[in-house]
Amino acid sequence: MTGSYWDRLVLQRQRHLKWPGLDRLERGLMMLCGLALLGFSGSTLIDILTRTLGHPVLSLQEVTSTCFVYGVFIGAGVATRRNDHLYLTAVAEAMHGRTRFAVEIGTRLVVLGVGLCMVWFGWLNFLKGFASFRMPSMLPIAYLFAIIPVSGVLVALFSVEQICNGWRHGFEGFDEKPDPEPIL
Repeated sequence: MTGSYWDRLVLQRQRHLKWPGLDRLERGLMMLCGLALLGFSGSTLIDILTRTLGHPVLSLQEVTSTCFVYGVFIGAGVATRRNDHLYLTAVAEAMHGRTRFAVEIGTRLVVLGVGLCMVWFGWLNFLKGFASFRMPSMLPIAYLFAIIPVSGVLVALFSVEQICNGWRHGFEGFDEKPDPEPIL
């Protein structure tokens, strides 16, 4: 595990909007997204195989849905940091000066508001989840909802990071370098 290989998990585009201290978090979240995708794909494959063989394992559907939900909500946090969450970025990138600054700040404030709503309402959902249970494991559904407020915290944190750095450094002109080759 050389540092350079794992460092490539952190997107280098728009570095002026990122705090270097959060790069480790982005790297860890990317790894968790990969694990969730692997878990989702693997459990789906095993579920199909066991059903085809006539011996279905019902708990695999729980594993599949849990991996899917966790992957989606962790991915939402990472997409916020990478500014890949909305195609509104293309609209903002076509603008310049104060107009672009206002649109960039406004977009991030909306995303921040969404993140804070995810924290609040996700927490309420999590607490209510102890009254419902998943079949066949009979585990409280709260474990499935737990990722929603966590994702909201990540979305809010990364929105604040971009607002602070954008306010300080501006939003344009720094990201003209192409990203390195993707990891395959």
